[in-house]
Amino acid sequence: MDEEKSQQQQQDDWANSRKNRLPSFTEVLSRRTRPPVDLFMFYLFLQREGAEDILDFWLDVQQHENLCRAYFKDVRKSGRTIKEDWPQYWDYARRRGSIYGTVVGLNPEGITTKRSTQSTGELISDYDKRNLAAAGESQAGRKSSSPLPHSPTTDHEPPRSTTPFSLSGRTPTLFNLRRASRAPTVIPRSAAITRLDLIASAERIFYRYLSPAGNTVNSTENHEIYLPPALRIHSFPLNSTQEPKSTTELSLMAQIPDMFHAQKEYCFRAMEQDAFPRFLRSKAFGNLTPISALVRLIAGLIILWIGLAVAFSLVFLDVEPKSKRFFLFLPFTFAILFLISHQYELDPILVFFGQSETTPFRTLTMREPYVKKLLLGRAIWVTVLVAIFSTALTLLFWAVPGHRL
Repeated sequence: MDEEKSQQQQQDDWANSRKNRLPSFTEVLSRRTRPPVDLFMFYLFLQREGAEDILDFWLDVQQHENLCRAYFKDVRKSGRTIKEDWPQYWDYARRRGSIYGTVVGLNPEGITTKRSTQSTGELISDYDKRNLAAAGESQAGRKSSSPLPHSPTTDHEPPRSTTPFSLSGRTPTLFNLRRASRAPTVIPRSAAITRLDLIASAERIFYRYLSPAGNTVNSTENHEIYLPPALRIHSFPLNSTQEPKSTTELSLMAQIPDMFHAQKEYCFRAMEQDAFPRFLRSKAFGNLTPISALVRLIAGLIILWIGLAVAFSLVFLDVEPKSKRFFLFLPFTFAILFLISHQYELDPILVFFGQSETTPFRTLTMREPYVKKLLLGRAIWVTVLVAIFSTALTLLFWAVPGHRL
């Protein structure tokens, strides 16, 4: 109970710190934001574009890294050192650097190491500490990893996408709420984590996201994402069903903890620079889904046509009394409301009730303070525009002299 109160207090503190700004991508991924700019809504946004696999990959790699971190902590709690328990990894991490440097005791003072990336030739260091674990653990040091050695690309390798957000050519599927709301950093286990568990985790990620569909046993489980050639991993030479024994296999297994970190960082930057700004524009400045906005456009045009037909009928039939024309205000108001709602992708009525659409015609309550303030301001502006245009059209047809044809 106390833990829940503490988490709620942290959520409130984070919300108060964002009263005058939009959330960052890191805050969304670490579940420190509230609807309509939380991780759940971001997943739905990517799903509408058929690009949710890139977020799934990031979340699965995050869980893999937390699994590795938990393994290293279990080793330390047992009284052994990483050097004694896993000498191959210790040697690899000492020579090449590792994102787990602080956990395994390579840099006890918290000083991050620089490590050149074999696959990209870049030197990346000192990335901001991110609170991405459910328990509040921070990752220190911006370092990319080198993937397992891969085999040369063959002529039969299927062509890949050319952009992270044209990933698989799949159409969006129905969203599994339970899957998205589950924290990816929670590691369910009833026994101590073994190195075979780490291999199995890496193997699943490789065959699900990085292996071409033709090389996957179960093609329905393949959700291949785009990666630049320098970051692609073309083969997974280890087997999760048996402990590596040869020197080569032991050397390759030492790379498992850091195996996908460079790819994960690439996906983070791709989402942050491309999808996330569009997500903020969609949810922080509007509250409708594209389908709902399109329905409003169609409804608005139909109602406007009906309103104009009735207006011209009243004029050319010279219906008396003339005050009956004021009833045109009703169809004109609905028509203009729907048309402007489509243009701004914002329904002011939903905003005034504190609602934002998740999927077409399904809503949830907005709880992010700054977003609520932004949308309320835009809703008032839309309402003013609707009132002006509706009044102008009504008065125009009221003022036109009647003439019976």
